[in-house]
Amino acid sequence: MKAADLREKSAADLTELKASLARDVFQNRLKNFTNRLDDTSAMRKTRRDLARVLTVLRAQQSGAAAAAPAVQAKAPAAAPAKAKKVAKAASVKKSEAKAAPTEAAPADAPAKKKSTKKSEAK
Repeated sequence: MKAADLREKSAADLTELKASLARDVFQNRLKNFTNRLDDTSAMRKTRRDLARVLTVLRAQQSGAAAAAPAVQAKAPAAAPAKAKKVAKAASVKKSEAKAAPTEAAPADAPAKKKSTKKSEAK
């Protein structure tokens, strides 16, 4: 099954084909598990065909939206730089929180058990 042939089909045909291929993938997996599948490459071929159908369906659904990201990519150039600064500041705060010493345990908290391993007892 070629992607060019799939692009010529309608969305209804593609959804029907998607359901059929999903059923075939399941049947192939079941037959392989019970050792009744003669051609194990059929599993891979069916999965790839299903992926092609899903890709073409998604492309048809997005349709005109594919041209829009090229226009939007030029507009906000400063936004990613600001996002990086915010992310960096957040990571610095996290690292400071990890590096900060913890407070002593309250007096009523149970004491930690001592290790019985010889390597940790030293």
